Amino acid sequence: MADAGTDRSPTEAMLNPAQQQVLDLLGAGREDRPTFDAALRTELRVELEDALEPLVEHLGRDNLFLNKHGLMQVHGCEGRYLAEEAEPFAWSPPIARGVVAHKAIELAVGWRGEPVPLELVDEAVARLSQGMDGVADFLQTASEADLAELRTLASDRVTTFLETFPPLKPAWRPVTESRVRVELHGGAVVLSGKIDLALGRADGTTAGKVLIDMKTGGSRAHHLDDLRFYALLETIKLGTPPRLLATYYLDQGQPVVEVVTVDVLAAALRRTIAGAARVVALTRRHEDPVLRPGPACRWCPAREGCVPGTTWIARDDDPDDPFEDR
Repeated sequence: MADAGTDRSPTEAMLNPAQQQVLDLLGAGREDRPTFDAALRTELRVELEDALEPLVEHLGRDNLFLNKHGLMQVHGCEGRYLAEEAEPFAWSPPIARGVVAHKAIELAVGWRGEPVPLELVDEAVARLSQGMDGVADFLQTASEADLAELRTLASDRVTTFLETFPPLKPAWRPVTESRVRVELHGGAVVLSGKIDLALGRADGTTAGKVLIDMKTGGSRAHHLDDLRFYALLETIKLGTPPRLLATYYLDQGQPVVEVVTVDVLAAALRRTIAGAARVVALTRRHEDPVLRPGPACRWCPAREGCVPGTTWIARDDDPDDPFEDR
């Protein structure tokens, strides 16, 4: 992305304040891009493999699969993690919204003329329906009501993105739904991620890529951890870390940015190792889960039989509770 201090093109001069803020925060000249040690990739992989080796003997023939959602869950309430792992996955309009919106945003990069969000969404649905994966099955069999809801949800997300994010230029090398995968111990441990939007590229060992996670609603503590996990996988994959991590809150038109450093990657590595250890302890060694009640209890599949969870919900609903911060 262009350095914020350089002369702007006529297109950039027409950006609204929200779009200009994003460009200023995410753009950088080459002199502002850090260079990393070429050995970092190997060091991170070796440290991960060494730390996870004691877990491999408990896996049997099954591999250990970790993504950002699983890590977030196991670092939260372990009871909810186990309950959701036991629930069969089912597509729905709210779940499919992100996939459709990201495809529509990808199409907007090369769209001729003014991109109309609903047209982009319809084309995205048509293209995704031709696939061979789970979302294709859902789109092919969804009711008219579900498809209408999906179109509305995805169109709202695309509209907000186009209104608040600067138009994506092909020169920025935008990639949506960018997948990254790291296999350790011969595939016994798999770390997987899917990045909402990646911009830029590394130049040798000089960082240049920006990883962006798009969110609706308010900020959560784990949002930063999600992107750090992606940065760790990108570094092991490419050898050069991303330059920046940005959680982009669509409802606010506001990015929250973190510069990638070796310390950031080390923090992500420690969190990944700790999460892997707890997943193995819970699912292979069948240790009792640590229950951490909180707002997520309201949506937990096991909430009815969970005393700490139901107690937390009841207390949160009690207007006379002197310990409730409202």
